[in-house]
Amino acid sequence: MADNSLQENRLSLARASLRESLARYSHLRQGKKNSNNTELEAALQYQLDILTSTSEKLDHNVIRIATFGLVSRGKSAVLNALLGHKILQTGPLNGVTQWPRSVRWSVPLSFLESDESPQPPPGKGGKGGVQVELIDTPGLDEVGGEVRGEMAKQVTRQADLILFVVAGDITRTEYQALCELQTAQKPLILVFNKIDLYPELDRKAIYQSLQALGNTEQLATAAVTDQTDSENLSDRPNHSSDKSTAKSPPKIAKSLEIVMVAAEPAPVQVRVEWSDGRVTNEWESPPAQIDELKHKILTILNREGRSLLALNALVEARDAEANIARHVLKLRQTEAEDLIWQFAKYKALAVGLNPVAFLDVMGATVADLALIRSLSRLYGLPMTGYEAGKLWQTIFSSAGGVLLGELGSSFLLGFGKSVAAAAPQIGFSTFAGVAVTQASLAAYGTYAVGRAAQVYLEKGCTWGPLGQDTVIQEILATIERNTIIDRLQQEFKIGN
Repeated sequence: MADNSLQENRLSLARASLRESLARYSHLRQGKKNSNNTELEAALQYQLDILTSTSEKLDHNVIRIATFGLVSRGKSAVLNALLGHKILQTGPLNGVTQWPRSVRWSVPLSFLESDESPQPPPGKGGKGGVQVELIDTPGLDEVGGEVRGEMAKQVTRQADLILFVVAGDITRTEYQALCELQTAQKPLILVFNKIDLYPELDRKAIYQSLQALGNTEQLATAAVTDQTDSENLSDRPNHSSDKSTAKSPPKIAKSLEIVMVAAEPAPVQVRVEWSDGRVTNEWESPPAQIDELKHKILTILNREGRSLLALNALVEARDAEANIARHVLKLRQTEAEDLIWQFAKYKALAVGLNPVAFLDVMGATVADLALIRSLSRLYGLPMTGYEAGKLWQTIFSSAGGVLLGELGSSFLLGFGKSVAAAAPQIGFSTFAGVAVTQASLAAYGTYAVGRAAQVYLEKGCTWGPLGQDTVIQEILATIERNTIIDRLQQEFKIGN
């Protein structure tokens, strides 16, 4: 079990990382518009809002659990069973849930009495405690799929734990949706609902087929029902191409957790014998079979809930900050081009007229460093030691020929200029020819440095001492064995 202080330290690092990011981009919210491109401005503000909301979620220790699934799988019923009250609307018709809705979950103490964790229970506040929100979503296969598909992406981005609800053998649509959800880099529990509708043998067979999803692609393909396959294939003109595609479906993670529940069991008829001798038959609803899922969720939250909260917030903030950097570069594109060419012009002039070889090399290097610093200030993006090192590596590997030629010419041609300046008999034309050649190389070298700096200013914003990628690596390096995060470390990819 994760140490209490260790999880708190992870949360503190994540909070510090997000606060630094918000402070870095505070100037973008203050003052005038950066350009006449209102669409780009709106996209930038949207990413800033994501960064702000993620920081607030982290500050309030809010863990969000979202449910997904097709229509009539009992998503709302599962959440109602967890809550212990029928708060979310359910019904026999498809599409009862039209929009995502979140409710606060106050966890009963009785479900934590057997847990050995010293942490305070989720939802109870207190130092180190967390609050839990349950998010209900519309069916993934309902009408208006494009709008609801985008809605599902937004909910997935905000979620720390995902419940994917099925009610029997998984269909092709469900399988594809499950694969897409797993690309969101979030822990996921597969909830097999409505088990009360199946005989014991059928229930076990379905459970085994769901378990096979995480083992091999062949077994996962076999788990797709023949009925749904035929329905999907009949809607397409070329059956053979679909069959070839089905041979290599997307792969489900081996760490898939599966829990069986009956969130809203079907009413059963019971015989009632009254004291006056009357006998009647009445319908009663059995209690929900939800304890296994509730215990699974609480175990995850108690063992690694705050670590999940910290990592998910960092991943969300990392993506938002990368988008912010990309939008800022687009907004400042014209100013940046002017700045690069201004440095190239003055550097070419200085190198061309200077007759001292040593000063050519020193001046060229200082000018390039000044350009990088000026671009960093223009964009409002940091250039840390990490990015600077990677930047010079890229410069010498990709544009190395040009820049090494520039540095070499600074000595060779610089000496040529020095000789020409010291010996007037050589002639002004020789001096001018050498100066023009050297100035051209210097200008192109500055342009190469400027372009490379733009790339690394965009990519490097999430690094540095408190950058999201740096903190993510620090947290993953200390994760305990046999936890969900340990099994899903490959899901938290860190781009270089």
